[in-house]
Amino acid sequence: MLRKKKTHNKYSLKLKQSNHILKYGRFGIKSLTFSRLTESQLNALRWIILKKLKSVTDNKKNFRFWTLLSMNLTLTKFNVESRMGKGKGAIYTYATYIKPGMILFEFDNLTEQQIKNLFDYIFKKISFKIKLIK
Repeated sequence: MLRKKKTHNKYSLKLKQSNHILKYGRFGIKSLTFSRLTESQLNALRWIILKKLKSVTDNKKNFRFWTLLSMNLTLTKFNVESRMGKGKGAIYTYATYIKPGMILFEFDNLTEQQIKNLFDYIFKKISFKIKLIK
């Protein structure tokens, strides 16, 4: 079993050019603001997107969908009654920082109308600002 390392909350504010260009699909969803997504939030968002994709494409599985986020941050927590000191605490979840311009998801084999319906649905569900790119 691999042991995950507890990281500190430092992350680079530099924008990586590779995260700003579509790599796999024709359409993408790009973030416009800084944010943080936990593992459970990302899994819920993936599940919502797949569910909506099935309804938009009339349950045909000819679409392609990529998630370009990786969990690169460990979140730790102590219990409330603990005193100061005594280390960092146990890992309770993983997260990733979202920077402006990062592409979060990519899609292929969808029409423009289908992707607009999907984007309008995701825009209401997500807590930060996003943009549809082609």
